[in-house]
Amino acid sequence: MIVAIPEVLSGASLHTVRQLLEQASWIDGRKTAGHQSSRVKENEQIPEDSAVARDLRNLVLSALERNALFLAAALPHRVFPPLFNRYQGGQQFGAHVDNAIRMVGNTGLRVRTDLSATLFLSDPQDYDGGELVIDDTYGAHRVKLPAGHLVLYPASSLHQVLPVTRGARLASFFWVQSMVRDDGERTLLFDLDHSIRGLRATMPDHAAVVQLTACYHNLLRRWTDV
Repeated sequence: MIVAIPEVLSGASLHTVRQLLEQASWIDGRKTAGHQSSRVKENEQIPEDSAVARDLRNLVLSALERNALFLAAALPHRVFPPLFNRYQGGQQFGAHVDNAIRMVGNTGLRVRTDLSATLFLSDPQDYDGGELVIDDTYGAHRVKLPAGHLVLYPASSLHQVLPVTRGARLASFFWVQSMVRDDGERTLLFDLDHSIRGLRATMPDHAAVVQLTACYHNLLRRWTDV
C-alpha cells in the first residue's frame, strides 16, 4: 500500500523547518547506507548528532503524532528517528531495497523496517527530476509531492530517487516498525478504518458503526505484533 499524506507539515512548522535547513551542514549520504545501497547512493545528509538534526527530528516527530492519517496507515510501534537529505547537481539514489533492520544510534535499539517514509521539504517547482519511483505488483509509481506532504510505502519495495538536474531536493526520510507487520493485513485495517470514519460522519448513531468498530479492534488484536 502506498499512501500520500498531505500537510504533515504546513504553515509555521514548515517555515521553521526551512529556516533550520538553511543553517545545516551536510555530509556524504552514504554514511547511513548499507553495503549494496552505498554503491548506488549519491546525496548529502545532515549529521545525525547535530543540533539542527535534533531540532528537525523533534518537529517532524511531533507532527507525526498529531496526524490521524499517518497513525491509521502506519499503526506505528516504533518510528526510526527521522533523517534529512539533499539531492542536487545530478545526484540520485539508484534502485535498492531498504535494510530490514536499522539500529538507532548507539542505543542498542533495533527497528524492523516495515514501512519507509519520505517527507518532502522542497516544492516541486524548485527542482527538476528527483522523483521517488516505487515499484510494486502494479508497476512503477513516480512520486513528487508538495513541501510538507509525506508518502508512506512498504520498505520491502524496490525504489529509487531519479537524478536532480536543477535546484535542490530536500526531504526527511525514516522507517516505521508497525504494530501489524503484514502489509496486506495493514491495508485491510486501513480501508476498514476509513469506511468506519465515513459512516460515523454521516450516520453516527447507526448500529453498524459499533459493529464495524468492534471488527476493526478484534482484527487489530488478532494481527498486532507488539
